[in-house]
Amino acid sequence: MRVRASLLLPLAAASAFAVLQTASGSASTATGSASAAPSSSVVNARSFEKRASWTPPAHKLAVVRGRVALSERPGGPARLRVGPRTEFGSKKVLGVATRRGDWLGLVTTERPNNRLAWVRRRSRGLRLRRTRWSLHADLSARTLVLRKAGRRVMRIVVAVGRPGSETPTGRFAVTDKLSGPRFGSYYGCCILALSGHQPNTPPGWTGGNRLAIHGTDSPSSIGAAASAGCLRAADAPLKVLMRKVPLGTPVFIRR
Repeated sequence: MRVRASLLLPLAAASAFAVLQTASGSASTATGSASAAPSSSVVNARSFEKRASWTPPAHKLAVVRGRVALSERPGGPARLRVGPRTEFGSKKVLGVATRRGDWLGLVTTERPNNRLAWVRRRSRGLRLRRTRWSLHADLSARTLVLRKAGRRVMRIVVAVGRPGSETPTGRFAVTDKLSGPRFGSYYGCCILALSGHQPNTPPGWTGGNRLAIHGTDSPSSIGAAASAGCLRAADAPLKVLMRKVPLGTPVFIRR
């Protein structure tokens, strides 16, 4: 079954799926640009690349329990409202990237890559919690490392975006954990949908721009620069990720 173009970036026969990057964006789910100038509402991808090897002992998550108003900057007007479920029906759990006074900077699909959404810390529709899990992708090494409290638990070889459709870098979050066969055999066993978007889809691409970590029906492509931007891995390690990492888990991608 083909995934709707507005939701996930499907795999074509000749190209593959793409991975993540930092959450961000305009007040809509339109494709974002990773080149926006840094500001209080912008996540600088380079800063994440420099710090990607360092993992704090715990990461904050914001569980959305009701309708929540989001702003483009701390103290700014509410431009968007989100509910407790993602477009795939999962519980909506947002990564907390930073805090400015009474405001939290959130990693969310509703903003372009490298831009945060902002919400008051004590919003009634939010419940804060923590996770010690995190994922770290090194595009040059073509690896994905699972960490718990900063310690490496597992290292996975992955396929990355091919030239012209490179995997975006920065900070993202896991938004959904989905069955691959539900959307097509080319996704392998599993899909970890991410908050990011692919701004450089291949010419003629009609499959949408959401990033993900997922399986593949072309195992020989693992370890190569072969996808449209997503990270592709073998089924066995993906099943481990599906069991261990919670929704909202931060994903750091560097070159």
